[in-house]
Amino acid sequence: MSIEAVLEQFRSDPVLNSHITHWQEIPAKPARYGPFPAWVQDGLRGVLARRGIHELYTHQAQAAEAVHRGEDVVVVTPTASGKSLCYNLPVFQRMLDQPECRALYLFPTKALAQDQVAALMQWSDELGGTIKTYTYDGDTPAPARRAIRSAGSIVVTNPDMLHSGILPHHTKWIRLFENLEFVVIDELHSYRGVFGSHVANVLRRLQRICQFYGSNPQFICASATIANPGEHGRALTGRDVAVIDDNGAPQGPKDLIMYNPPVVNASLGIRRSALLEAQKLAVLFLKAKVQTIVFAKSRTDTEVLVTYLRRAIQRLGHPETIRGYRGGYLPKQRRQIEQDLRAGRVLGVVSTNALELGVDIGSLQAAVLTGYPGTIASTWQQAGRAGRSQDPSAVVIVGNSSPLNQFVINHPDFLLAQGVERALIQPDNMFILVSHVKCAAFELPFVEGELYGGTDPTEVLDYLVDEEVLRKAGDRWYWMSENYPAVHVSLRSAATDNFAIIDTTDGRSEVIGEVDRFSAPMLIHEGAIYIHESAQYHIDQLDFDRQKAYAHQVKADYYTDANLSVDLKVLDISESFPEPGASHHWGEVMVAAKTHMYKKIRFYTHENLGWGEISLPELETHTTAYWFVRPPKEDEDRETLQSALLGAANILQNTAPLELMCEPSDLGVVAQVRSPFSKGPTVFVYEKYPGGVGFAERLFASRRGLLQRALQVLDACPCLSGCPSCVGPMEEVGIEGKHYAQEFLEEVLAGEPEG
Repeated sequence: MSIEAVLEQFRSDPVLNSHITHWQEIPAKPARYGPFPAWVQDGLRGVLARRGIHELYTHQAQAAEAVHRGEDVVVVTPTASGKSLCYNLPVFQRMLDQPECRALYLFPTKALAQDQVAALMQWSDELGGTIKTYTYDGDTPAPARRAIRSAGSIVVTNPDMLHSGILPHHTKWIRLFENLEFVVIDELHSYRGVFGSHVANVLRRLQRICQFYGSNPQFICASATIANPGEHGRALTGRDVAVIDDNGAPQGPKDLIMYNPPVVNASLGIRRSALLEAQKLAVLFLKAKVQTIVFAKSRTDTEVLVTYLRRAIQRLGHPETIRGYRGGYLPKQRRQIEQDLRAGRVLGVVSTNALELGVDIGSLQAAVLTGYPGTIASTWQQAGRAGRSQDPSAVVIVGNSSPLNQFVINHPDFLLAQGVERALIQPDNMFILVSHVKCAAFELPFVEGELYGGTDPTEVLDYLVDEEVLRKAGDRWYWMSENYPAVHVSLRSAATDNFAIIDTTDGRSEVIGEVDRFSAPMLIHEGAIYIHESAQYHIDQLDFDRQKAYAHQVKADYYTDANLSVDLKVLDISESFPEPGASHHWGEVMVAAKTHMYKKIRFYTHENLGWGEISLPELETHTTAYWFVRPPKEDEDRETLQSALLGAANILQNTAPLELMCEPSDLGVVAQVRSPFSKGPTVFVYEKYPGGVGFAERLFASRRGLLQRALQVLDACPCLSGCPSCVGPMEEVGIEGKHYAQEFLEEVLAGEPEG
């Protein structure tokens, strides 16, 4: 069977067709070409010709010329449009002209870096081996590191390694920094939020060190489509960038199908599990031998889907052709899966967003997205993993019961007609800024009058003197602590350390995976079922202090899901806006989170088989939040108010990301019937990262749109009393939960001015 036959099945099957809310046929696009640069010499031109490249797409030609003119650029085109040639072509030619030239290539993950090194080494071989390319990451052996520092023309790494392994040891990298002419930053759109704010500071430190060694490299950035590429490129690099977005790459025809699972309980508004529906639809492609990728929202969902798909195609005789791919797998295992995908030995892969970025995994034909990924940009990135050639491809987005998913799946224009999101970073977040000023001071002393990222760091430096981290002598601040600061600064989370999962089955002691500190209480608490490539492990002991979890392999018919309870205290109000219906605020808060119990959920039926207690320490986070307080009423029924607040918090948890266009996991909510701080019924929407990255302030500024969108979702939901598609299940919010939440939000909006 072909992919066209599977799509015909979608059209002709009345049951399948009845759940399709929208079918968009995206037509093929022919290639458009630009003039070949005259400065590309015969040697490089010959290599291109042997690779079948006789012309450049418009964006490739424009980018190459801009780089040749010495401009900093950001190339913004879709997945699989040949962005790598935009930076490789001018870099290679410069290195052929000036062999001492050096380049630093940054990729957000090790997988991408290693993937690119393999391609660069092929180019180097074809160019006579003069351009030495090496990857430098945590897996690089010590002898190789010495060779790379002295001989690497192109050093390929990730921001984490640049932050902790290169910049603090810049005296060993003199040849690189003295001759550094190009810094390539691929997947620019992935550097947003907390991660992007950290990386912007790493690039500030990089430029500070380059200036010390007398170099001033050009920045060449490549990105999937975002709404503000120039602004984001400037925020990240500190420089004005030329935007190249005239995409000339061809595109095969693509069918985009939006699918809403059937309602299984109309009165409660409960739909069939998105996991089960995604499995059913993926099986249609897999049975037709259509190579397919299934994206899941979490590590647990990934492993559950791998289990389901392997069982579903077992009768075909090759369940091992279904693989999982996620964070927590060991690097060697991930590389093998990538190779098997490229070679066609894997028919289907289930992945978290770990494969959303441009790792070369071959030309998949179908993508099934289990739920809306959270942003429009991520949706198109995941959809772009299918159809990486000019052949036909298909993408199916399977909605789940959350309000966010139901809004998107029933409003296709939100996805198709609206532009992609803005990438937001806040490099001057005080938590992040102080961390990197420490790292910068360790690398080089600060001089009075020196700017850091365009701002005066004197206040921060003096604070670090008071903390006895720095000392000031004359007009300079020097590092004086014995600690090595970069080791204690994680670019991707508030935690710097991971927990290892150790398999003790039959006396073994083998590390099978890892989990970050903040996920550990949810995923590897004692009694948890940890799933790894459909194999199940029972967590016997979690040693929180030593960051180790001990597990043995089991065969269970259930998986586990932990509950998180959150308490919140207001520390300081940054801005307030009183209105007749409610007073609105944003400011600093302290969030205390604790896992206290977990549920056992049966495979396939997803019924609750019981629960267990979790006894682990509470985790505190100092962050920012937006909140509103409705004036208290005399003699108000507490249960009614509790139901209204809980429903309002649930709906805002899911609609705030639409207003902000951020990841749903960036935000949390807390509802308090009588807040100790405000003395009235209060709903908080808080950021989940210490210090925040600006979301709370933006929610405060767009509060009317946020509340109106929440009411819009409530009005559109067909349930009677509340369901997972609006305020939450009736058993959580009560039989009148939807009505109470609607009344509460309308009261909050009362008196709020238009516009």
